[in-house]
Amino acid sequence: MKFTAQQIATQLEGTVEGDPNVEVFQLSKIEEAQKGSLTFLSNPKYTPFIYKTQASVTIVNQDFIAEDRLSTTLVRVPNAYDSFSILLDYYNKAKISKSGVAESAVIDPSAKIGKNCFVGHMSCIQEDVEIGNDVKIYPQVYIGSNVSIGAGTIIFAGAKILEDSIIGQNCIIHSGSVIGSDGFGFAPQENGDYKKIPQTGIVVLGDRVEVGSNSTIDRATLGVTSIGNGVKLDNQIQIAHNVEIGDNTVIAAQTGIAGSSKIGKNCVIGGQVGIVGHISIGDNVKIQGQSGVISNIKENSTIQGTPAFSYNDYNKSYVYFKNLPNILKEINRIIKKLDL
Repeated sequence: MKFTAQQIATQLEGTVEGDPNVEVFQLSKIEEAQKGSLTFLSNPKYTPFIYKTQASVTIVNQDFIAEDRLSTTLVRVPNAYDSFSILLDYYNKAKISKSGVAESAVIDPSAKIGKNCFVGHMSCIQEDVEIGNDVKIYPQVYIGSNVSIGAGTIIFAGAKILEDSIIGQNCIIHSGSVIGSDGFGFAPQENGDYKKIPQTGIVVLGDRVEVGSNSTIDRATLGVTSIGNGVKLDNQIQIAHNVEIGDNTVIAAQTGIAGSSKIGKNCVIGGQVGIVGHISIGDNVKIQGQSGVISNIKENSTIQGTPAFSYNDYNKSYVYFKNLPNILKEINRIIKKLDL
């Protein structure tokens, strides 16, 4: 797709300085941009690049003052960063805008598919599935029986949505994710073996949930594994059976949450955090990366460490942790001096 500088300015309610008819067909960083690229300048430390860039069009703040000759056409807007983000979203939506059903897709006759949907090659949709309008299902996706998928949801290549799962509206499920697989439930036996406990519950995702690549959300043993509205999950996250996550919580990569734990709303959880099962974490909690959470956490707390405790106390204590050898040496010197 090609756009002129004037079309971009009109979309962003900006003004053109230069050739309004110059065309762009790709997005680039300012230091790497070539002819035909659209880029932006927001951070002042990148200002030197605007005099060297080969970008055909550059979005800048309204108050930008050029101190040297420019070869790029400018589009002036109130906030260059926000405007470029708007264009990124528009570009991404245009890129993934598809409709129709591929010939190699396998769809059970009982499945109900809404208007303007896309189903890619070799995707499989089982019996009694209900899919809302404008849903995009990319190649090699598996959707199990009795699954419900809300309008506007996008499921990228290779994702698996297993039976009875409920996916809300405008969700994004990235490649390789598995939603609704069995939870890790085994009962120890007297002979040392483990007997599998059937996992008969479901997974429910609210609206506007994003699930990163290769993340897994297990079905409940009984009842529901629940992911609230607006939750954002990074890549390679494990969420176990019967976990509940409140609205608008964000979780970074490689975090693992054990069974039946409850996490509140608007929490921020860093990467590689481990959370044990059957605990409660309040609303607005911040957990620093690589922390291990083994007990209930009150709302509005910020914690770090393993086992995790107050972030401020952790930082104060760390000064002593790293100096323990010197502190011990000093204690031994004092003991020797006192002849104790």
